[in-house]
Amino acid sequence: MEAIRLAAILVTLALAPAPPAPVAPSGPVAYSGTGAWIDRYDFATLDDPELVVADMASHGVRTLYLGTGSWRTPRTIDIEAPRPTERLIRAAHARGMKVVAWYVPDFKHLRLDMRRVGAAVAFRTRDGQAFDSFALDIEATAVNPLSRRNAALMRLSRWIRMAVGPHYPLGAIVPDQLSTTRAGGLWPGFPYARAAKDYDVFLAMAYSTLNRAHGPGRVYAYTAANVRFVRHATHRPVHLIAGVTDAMTPAEQAVATRAARDAGAIGTSLYKYKLYDTGSWAALSAFDAGRP
Repeated sequence: MEAIRLAAILVTLALAPAPPAPVAPSGPVAYSGTGAWIDRYDFATLDDPELVVADMASHGVRTLYLGTGSWRTPRTIDIEAPRPTERLIRAAHARGMKVVAWYVPDFKHLRLDMRRVGAAVAFRTRDGQAFDSFALDIEATAVNPLSRRNAALMRLSRWIRMAVGPHYPLGAIVPDQLSTTRAGGLWPGFPYARAAKDYDVFLAMAYSTLNRAHGPGRVYAYTAANVRFVRHATHRPVHLIAGVTDAMTPAEQAVATRAARDAGAIGTSLYKYKLYDTGSWAALSAFDAGRP
């Protein structure tokens, strides 16, 4: 029965009209430039979606990263807050912004995770608009040992790539370098090279705020090292996600986005929109202003 359900998901995705897969020499377009994040916890306090997008656009945001749910979402729900999601997609597209869906699986219930990924990729507004890309947030540690977790990640990744086809842009949101290279970290021995077979761009969660680095100099070095590490490990474009915004000083935010640019990231963002302040917007604006 589970195999039949999975097959149904794949068929549904194959039949659904997929959004175009824009590709630029610098990497997938949807992940280039500055971005802003909205997660599943924001919908309860989210202001008018059109005003939210207008605010982002006024500060030069190119991509809205919009959470559709996580493994904590009730099992009967595939897309959290579908009505605000629709309004955000339509408002963003009207202003020339891209919208990337992202979902957090636990890797324990792969068919449920796949169903929800499929729902995000197949999601359409009433006038037929879709997400421009999908990114898998890879950080849950419920499955152990690591060999089983890696196997589950690769299995889900392969299912997703098979479902969307070879040209649909997929992103992988991954833990930082320290979490994936040190024993006792969040995901030591992370299979970057194998994951690169299914994902077009990697979004590095280089959160200096997780007691990684403090002060502008150290934040710059830490951020640049993460971009270079992931680029080398995957040979894919990298979008750098800096730390939790309200735990960073304006100077730390500024050097994080500068380090991302200097190290060759195609895009950068801060986590998350609800926490942005004047310093956040200035840091993000500087990224695009300093690019060729």
